[in-house]
Amino acid sequence: MNFIKLRDSLKDFTVFSLRDILQVDKNFHRRRLNEWQNKGYIKKVIKGFYIFSDLILNENVLFEISNRIYKPSYVSLESALSYYHLIPESVYGITSVSTRRTYRFITSMTEFSYRTVRPDFYFGYVVKAYNQKVFKIAQPEKAIIDYFYLNPHLRNENDFDSLRVNSEQFFEIIDEGILLNYLAKFLQNSLKERTCRFMDFLSSKK
Repeated sequence: MNFIKLRDSLKDFTVFSLRDILQVDKNFHRRRLNEWQNKGYIKKVIKGFYIFSDLILNENVLFEISNRIYKPSYVSLESALSYYHLIPESVYGITSVSTRRTYRFITSMTEFSYRTVRPDFYFGYVVKAYNQKVFKIAQPEKAIIDYFYLNPHLRNENDFDSLRVNSEQFFEIIDEGILLNYLAKFLQNSLKERTCRFMDFLSSKK
């Protein structure tokens, strides 16, 4: 299979794997991938995953790639908080949660990092569509809970203030009922107390 056929066969893929190629051509030789990388036709994301070199990278594209290269996972933590404009600045890299072990990929495009949550805590995400593609991202309520769950050192007002969460945006988009319902699923009193204390802190700044 030549590159033109590959490009046409995988034109709808943002990121593709060797397995995807083999579904198109079961006799495909892996060495062609090295040839096409050397010619600048494709770029390796991580081992086994590639993008076409002319792919335009933006936040949505990187979120989709993040979902694909480490499954199951969804974007959360700092990346989701930034996406919902709950924190003032964009963040370095793409942060996600997964039921697999904590891991980090440093690539030429960005850093993809994944934090581990228990399988029964893997919920509270939505599927967002863009340009006929999709990516999974935590709901804002779940992004907050994921962050406090994975950062148990956040306990007092100084800690809360350092997060620089926009209090007006928080109370505009956060559904307290959803947040408390999700907290109840964790069955962790300390997590609930810290999160509620954080909400009280933000309320005092309104």
